[in-house]
This record gives sequence, C-alpha cells and structure tokens, in this order.
Amino acid sequence: MERAARRAFWNAFAAGLRPDPVLTVSEWADENRVLPSRASAEPGPWRTSRTPYLREIMDTLSVMDPTEIVVVMKAAQIGGTECGNNWLGYVIHHAPGPMLFVQPTVEMAKRTSKQRIGPMIDECPALSERVLPARSRDSGNTVLSKEFSGGLLVLTGANSAVGLRSMPARYLFLDEVDGYEADVDGEGDPVELAIKRTLTYSRNRKVLIVSTPTVKGISRVEAAFERSDQRYYNVPCPHCENMAPILWRNIRWPKDEPEGAALYCEECGGEIPERLKDQLLAAGRWIPTVEGADIRGYHLSGLYSPLGWYSWADAAGDFLRAKKHGPEGLKTWTNTVLGETWEEQGDAVEEGVLLARRETYSHRVPADVLVLTAGIDVQSDRLEMEVVGWGMGEESWSIEYRILWGDPGGDDVWRELNEALATIYTHENGHRLRVRRACIDSGHATQQVYEHVRKRRGGLHAVKGMAGEGRPIVSAPVKRRSGYSKRMIPLFIVGVDEAKGLLYSRLAMGEPGPGYCHFPADEAYGPEYFAQLAAEKCVTRYTKGFPRREWVKVRSRNEALDCRVYAMAALYILNPAWQVLAARMARAPEKTPSHRSGRRPASQRRVRSGWMNGWRDGPPRSW
Repeated sequence: MERAARRAFWNAFAAGLRPDPVLTVSEWADENRVLPSRASAEPGPWRTSRTPYLREIMDTLSVMDPTEIVVVMKAAQIGGTECGNNWLGYVIHHAPGPMLFVQPTVEMAKRTSKQRIGPMIDECPALSERVLPARSRDSGNTVLSKEFSGGLLVLTGANSAVGLRSMPARYLFLDEVDGYEADVDGEGDPVELAIKRTLTYSRNRKVLIVSTPTVKGISRVEAAFERSDQRYYNVPCPHCENMAPILWRNIRWPKDEPEGAALYCEECGGEIPERLKDQLLAAGRWIPTVEGADIRGYHLSGLYSPLGWYSWADAAGDFLRAKKHGPEGLKTWTNTVLGETWEEQGDAVEEGVLLARRETYSHRVPADVLVLTAGIDVQSDRLEMEVVGWGMGEESWSIEYRILWGDPGGDDVWRELNEALATIYTHENGHRLRVRRACIDSGHATQQVYEHVRKRRGGLHAVKGMAGEGRPIVSAPVKRRSGYSKRMIPLFIVGVDEAKGLLYSRLAMGEPGPGYCHFPADEAYGPEYFAQLAAEKCVTRYTKGFPRREWVKVRSRNEALDCRVYAMAALYILNPAWQVLAARMARAPEKTPSHRSGRRPASQRRVRSGWMNGWRDGPPRSW
C-alpha cells in the first residue's frame, strides 16, 4: 500500500513537471471536437479544412506559440466564436489552467453555456471525462462555472464587475467586445478589468478578443485590431497566381442579377467564379500589413464563408436590399457581412443645406405618404407639435408644425392639443387621414402630461428621452401613476442617442428614397426651424480612457429636433404593416370604410350598452 502511494505521488509530481504538449489547437480540434446537432448547422466531427482561414488563428492560441494577445475582427457567422470554443476544449484537455470567458451580459453567458459549452463537453469524450456531470453532487459543474483537473472555467458578463474580478486567469476569452458597456458598475472599462486578471500569468497568458465591429471611432475590436499587425487572408488568382485578399470592391455582378456575383482579380482582371472558392481558401495564407506589432490581428469578412454557407450572391442580394433601407440598413450590412466599422455620416447637419432643399408639395399630404404620426415637446409656456407623414422605407414628409401657446398647468392648451390631433388631412389620392400615433415628452409638466394621456385613452403616448449608447429608439413601456388616479399609464423610454444618429444620417442623404426627409416650403419651416433641427452634434469624449459618443447642443433651442425624434418614436410604437397600408391607399377613397384604416363601418361596430356588448343595428344575418 505504501509503495503504491509513493508511486502515485511521484507520478503526479512528474506530471506537474511535464511541459505542455506539443499539440496545436487545430490538431486537437480535428482529433477530438464534435459539433452537436443542436448548436451547429453542420453537425459531426470538426474539420479545419472546411474553414482553413481559422487554422493559423487557432494555432496562435496554442501554448507553444509566444503570442499573448490575439484579436479577431470579423463578420457574423464566420466561425470566430467556434475558434474560441476549440481553444477552450484544448485548454481543458491538454493545457489546463484558470480560464475566464466573458460575454456582453451575464444572461448571454448563461445562454452560451447552455447552448454551446455544455453541448460541446457532452459530445466530446475527451472533455466529458474531465468535467463531471452537472447533476452530480459537488461536481463543480454549474452554468457559469466548470471545474476540471488542473483548472477552472468561469463564464461571466461584462456588465458584472464582481464576475470580472472574481479570479486570476491564465486564459481570457473576450467575445463580442463591441457589445460591452463602456463603464461597468462605475469601476471602469470591462475589457481593462478583465485583462488585469491575467497579470499574474504575464509570461504565459493567452488573451483572445473577438467581435463583429460597430461604429468607427468607438469600436473596441477595431481599436485593438489597429494596434496589431493587421493580417488579411490572401488567396491566389487561378489566372495569374497573384495573392490578394477577397475585397468587396472586387465582387461584381450583372445589373439586377446578384445571383451572378463573382470575384475579379485586381492584377489581371480575370473572373473567378464562386465554385472555385474552396480551392482559393485551401491555398490561401495570412499576410501581416504592419511590422513590429506584438499583437496578432486578423480580419475576416463574410466573403470568405465556405461553399454552402454564405455566398457572394447572398452578399450581393443583401447589399441591394440594405440600400433600400437607407443608412441603417447599410450599417448593419457593413458590420455583419464585411466585418468593418460603419462611419457615421450624419454627426452634424448644415441648416442652410436643409433650408435650400425645401419643396412645394402638390398637395397637403403627398401621394407616397401612408401614415401620419406626431411628436410633441412640452415647454413652460407652450406645446410644440410636428406632424410627419411616412412612406415605404421610412421616407418622411413634414406635414405641419404648430406652436400651441398656453400654460401646461391649465386646460386651454390641452384642449387645443386635442383639436390639433383630431385634424383631418386630405391625401393627394383623396383619402382622409389623421394622426395615428403621437408621442409627448413627459420631462416637463410631468403629471399634467400623464393626466392628459390617461384621459385620451389611446393614440397619445407619454415618452421620456434617455441618453446612452446602444439604447433602442423605443423600449418596452414602464407603468406610471397619473396623479391621484388608480389607473396606470405606459411610459415609453426613447433612446435619443440612437434616434438622433439615425435622423442625422437621413438628413445627410442627398437623393429622395428610403429614409430621405422632405420639407415643405411653408412659413413654419423657416431658418429658425432648421436651426433647431440642426441644434446638436455628436462628439467623441473619453471617459476613463475609453471613447464615448455624446450628443451636445450647439444652440440653446432644439424643440424641432425633439419633435421629430418623438414623431419617429411614435412610428416605431405603431409598427405599421407597410404593405397593407400601401394596398389600402391604392384603393379608391369611397371603398375605404373610414378615414381610420381598418375600422368597420359604423353599422357593424360593437358598442357597449349597459352590461352587454351588442351590434348597433342587430347581429349580422349570418348569425
């Protein structure tokens, strides 16, 4: 017994002295990784040959490679996260140590653990025998923590300062860093907090930073990539053998035929059909473009997706569709397909340019308008309201701008607002329209606004503007009490930063189309209106060393800008069915049951009478 114990001791001691195995991450993945059917479109054994551009990235994460920090700026669904998961499995199996895996939020970390990490461990025998089942007592296997011999994997969110400082880590995986908060719990940048966890292992640590980029100037992954050696995957031309990356400017297709998209060589001009893509990828290699950097940086666009995944024809078709949705569509396409940052064009607008492009409408409401919304700003002595008409692709037409003078503490100005919202506008096609949804700011005279919204019972919504990057234009409403009434009203939170960025990018557009803003040559739309509309600009400020975009006023009055933002929020609350509206507006006015699209004729509406609901003129004959 004593001899066996002594032998076990010296075996364990020798195992501790044994150097890390000479095995790369890609070799480990080819030997051991199995993609589960519930988390992969191509389940089965992992094959690096399917995505050869990932081989060098994975091998750089191997323990024998001296590189400490690896950055991957990528398109969506190109394999970057799976590359990190292979590294995670490699660490558990062959190079154990403490590992921290950070997602943008704790909830996303839990979802990743259940949908990706858990199935990967279950499907891979080399991992399942090292990580005990979660159902066993004291197994150390929970949703956010996986213990294994010689190491520990902790998953957390970038929104949890406690999770980021919970442990020292030899290995650090920062996934989707452009989705991290700028400042977590007042303790600073979550990326810096996480990297500090690796200082104990400064000589043999590994840090992987992966993300789809967002906006130029504030993108974390872009900033990290620019400090690296900036590698691009070059493939050979089958005609002249020139090595070059696959760039969007070299993808061309016949007019209106995106399915014919092909790659053209910049050197010889030869056409490279997509059916040769697998050969191109297999013969490709990563080439750095910056010398002297100690960080490895890789850029991957969706144009490298293997055959059967995302094709050049798909990219061309999505590009044409994105153009129809204006700048916001192109922004999403640029981030997720090209893996590049989007440079905002609308950070500031020139009021003189907007004033010069006013139009004379042939009718009060132009033919392309499908629905009307309104935005209302509350001041101490007045209400200001703009009515906006919206068409396909959110192309907009300013219809009317009113100033309603009066104290919001009295009744007169609210009575006048009711009359203004009840105004019926005649459409160029003969239809009668009125404002379908309106949003009113509750930041001033708050209780009077709540009370008026409560009395109107629909159509008018109280909103509160809130700054902050990444906040959606309209968030789910919260309940607020109206005065002494027991009835609660919904208060919608408007992400003003996102709304202003979208509006200014649209104001910068030069040609009519989706997203373009039209203004009438009316007296209300004079120099003062456009000065208020252009009253703010977006600037980049640094908070604790990290850039943040903020909207600041360049003049004191900005009511026109606020009204337009609230009218946009009203459109998103309404969420209209554009195709249905277009079909209704195409019909002759006399065939429309009412000026309110979709209402039954008065003779068929249900009415309340005492304790029962009935039909105004009796039940239909079909009853």
